[in-house]
Amino acid sequence: MMDKKITFSNEEQYLIDNIKINDTWRIFRIISELVEGFDDLSKLDKAVTVFGSARVKEDDVYYHKARFLGKLFAENNIPVLTGGGPGIMEAANRGSFENNGISVGLNIELPMEQVHNPYTNLKMNFRYFFVRKLMLIKYSWSFIIFPGGFGTLDELAEALTLIQTNKIRPFPVILIGSEYWEGLLKWFEDSLVYNGYIKKDDLDIFKIIDDPYDVLDVVKKCISENTCLERKL
Repeated sequence: MMDKKITFSNEEQYLIDNIKINDTWRIFRIISELVEGFDDLSKLDKAVTVFGSARVKEDDVYYHKARFLGKLFAENNIPVLTGGGPGIMEAANRGSFENNGISVGLNIELPMEQVHNPYTNLKMNFRYFFVRKLMLIKYSWSFIIFPGGFGTLDELAEALTLIQTNKIRPFPVILIGSEYWEGLLKWFEDSLVYNGYIKKDDLDIFKIIDDPYDVLDVVKKCISENTCLERKL
């Protein structure tokens, strides 16, 4: 008996033809990044992730504050995770690295060729933003967010969304620099809360703090009370 012939509509055939070999192989590259990230970062214990602009220079007040905060974390045996690049990332890594802390940089490959800053004792390269974001969230017990651009806002929005929707357990999301963030907070209140797009208590998901010692106190309290638990993604 002859096998039944399989036929496709033009639309179905176009879908099949549009599947590229490169797209299927990309799956294996994604898997390899996930496996490498899980293997290397699972050794970290109670790390904090520091975000902020890559364009901040060494003489900037926020560079100094991020470097000092990295120092405080190192002195309290708290590993520091960053995106591995320059600016705020370099400053936080540097403060940790110079004080014998665990300093980790998860670099992303970009067209402008972002390179690792030299102040890490564990560095990794990622091709895909979403894989790196997963690692930064999964292995962090707190997010420390300095002034930055679209990338920083993206990481902030990701954390707020995951906590708001109960996709991860709540953990401290700390914004450094009240003078920088107050405009965004006002827009949250005047537009998002006012129009009912978020609830008033959704604003409690994050804190705005200026003093690095106050940041350290929040993180240490979270760790000591075991209220910051591993992200379950």
